[in-house]
Amino acid sequence: MSVVKQRFGILPDGRPVHRYTMQNHNGMSVSVLDLGGAIQQILVPDRNGRFDDVVCGYDNVTDYYYGDGYQGALIGRWGNRIARGKFTLEGKEYSLFINNGENHLHGGKEGFSHKIFDVHVQEGGEPALVLHYVSPDGEEGYPGTLDLTVTYTLKQNNALSIRYVATTDKPTVLNLTNHAYFNLGGFASGSVLDHVLQLDADAYLPTDEGLIPTGELRCVEGTPFDFRTPKTVGRDFAAEDADLVRAGGYDHCFCFTGGTPKEPIWRATLFDPKSGREMRVITDQPCVQCYTANFMKNAAHPLKGGHPQSPQHAICLETQHMPDSPNHAHFTNTVLRPDERYDFTTEYVFSVRS
Repeated sequence: MSVVKQRFGILPDGRPVHRYTMQNHNGMSVSVLDLGGAIQQILVPDRNGRFDDVVCGYDNVTDYYYGDGYQGALIGRWGNRIARGKFTLEGKEYSLFINNGENHLHGGKEGFSHKIFDVHVQEGGEPALVLHYVSPDGEEGYPGTLDLTVTYTLKQNNALSIRYVATTDKPTVLNLTNHAYFNLGGFASGSVLDHVLQLDADAYLPTDEGLIPTGELRCVEGTPFDFRTPKTVGRDFAAEDADLVRAGGYDHCFCFTGGTPKEPIWRATLFDPKSGREMRVITDQPCVQCYTANFMKNAAHPLKGGHPQSPQHAICLETQHMPDSPNHAHFTNTVLRPDERYDFTTEYVFSVRS
């Protein structure tokens, strides 16, 4: 199938931003911006064949550039938080930009969410967008020149595949993800607390007041964080649990059973009973940050069509390594060296139930 390229807008410095729309033979389409590699739209059918847009986002460049929430964007060099914006690597301490209380979040002042990627289009039965960016040594405080390629592929089974490949010329730390906000009823359909979620995760990471992991890996058994058996997102949302109260809902790293697999496997399923839409998450990442859009309430930046932001209006399933890993020796290894290649894939597979 062909890929359609359109002018989406112009940045304050005059650079143009483009939107690339892929479509498969089933009619499913995915639109991605070269600004931040942001997933701007995903159109999939419900059980009655009606197509709707199941990701939040904006209508214009201004909101993507100045708005909060990292709507649909690629996140790097570091997805999630690093405590106090500091880490030590091979005996040297590095300081990063502080942009979340006293901590570093999602790559800093201008992470990958605000970069213009070079885009190479691959047309065919399974169209793909190959996004490329070179992050210079010292950008946002990170060591090493990082060469990054992210490939979005729209498959014939209605899967959106995201493959992250990166190399570096000196030791660095890296934790990449995508920050799409999903609502399978359609992004403007209301709360996702009635969505049914299942996670193949036997532990999660408790956090402090700044949402930094304490270092404990806590078993989900007997907690509101046990999604090993499918349940609605909202079933335990109001539980008197310190971690839930602290975050205003779910905003936690869930650790997949068995850690990092050798190849992508099923790890999560999200289902909307009203529309019948289902989304399966297949990945070789060891964890997922489950975030119920607790801070989505910026009236200055309404969503597409002028729809107001609202907490719990969507859910993010950000596959990744553990947040703050460089500061916890027993957490996931996020060090990338010059003789290594960072190479992880996540697929979001859409279908319907009758």
